[in-house]
Amino acid sequence: MSDDHQHESPIKTPKQLITIIVLSFVVPIALIVLLVNYVTGGKHGEHAPGAVAQSETVGDRIKPVSAYNLKDPNAPKVYLTGEALFKQACAACHGAPGIPGSPKFGDKEGWGPRLAQGLEGLFASAVKGKGAMPPRGGTLPDDVSDYELHRAIVYMANSAGASFQEPVAPPAGAPAAPATAAAAPAGAAAAPVVIPPPVAAAAPVAAAGGAGVGKALYEKTCQVCHAAGVAGAPKFGDKAAWAPHIAKGMAELYKSAVTGTPKGMPPKGTAMDASDADLKAAVDYMVGAAK
Repeated sequence: MSDDHQHESPIKTPKQLITIIVLSFVVPIALIVLLVNYVTGGKHGEHAPGAVAQSETVGDRIKPVSAYNLKDPNAPKVYLTGEALFKQACAACHGAPGIPGSPKFGDKEGWGPRLAQGLEGLFASAVKGKGAMPPRGGTLPDDVSDYELHRAIVYMANSAGASFQEPVAPPAGAPAAPATAAAAPAGAAAAPVVIPPPVAAAAPVAAAGGAGVGKALYEKTCQVCHAAGVAGAPKFGDKAAWAPHIAKGMAELYKSAVTGTPKGMPPKGTAMDASDADLKAAVDYMVGAAK
């Protein structure tokens, strides 16, 4: 009797048999599905953000060197609006907080005496540069036309109470007006406008790295002031002019490059799209040339 109980099967009914068979299939399949989800979903998901971030970081680092916009010389010129150029180049000085001495956007009191010059008088000052303002607001003639510069001036002046008319767009296909000849008020002789020449012709940066990025940013933006010493900016390669700045330490130079200085340097030197790392590289490049 006892032997019969010892060998008795745990499955006593057909229902129990069916349940055991179903579980023998469902449980392994469920485990397999969970394992696959863990490997392809969870584990990948944990590393994916890091991988994307790493990819974006690498892209950001090489962007100033590798990015190159191919322009079709036969393509029609697309002109910036006054607002677009203001945000791109002028806001660093004329926006908030801007730099001391620059009339701020919408400030009628600050713009009042300047509006008396008229549109062409303001344009002539913008092209030549005045005080802490570099020629053409730090832009280059090949990048920003006189027409676009006029539009930006109209946009800023009208925000402060002027009623200047939008300048007439150049005819389609017409060559751009020479950027070195500023329009003068009626009856006045047009004075030649001298734009500081670059120290050296800009050349493509062959290799990545801090030195290449710094040189590229200098040639693109910084040389507008530092090539000729505009508004007291220490000239490139001038050891005597750079000595008191270098004596303050690199940390202070980096900070000044990002925030600007009360003596006239606008925040980021008007290179608002440059990263802090790019600005540091440009500072290193200029300091290295002055040692």
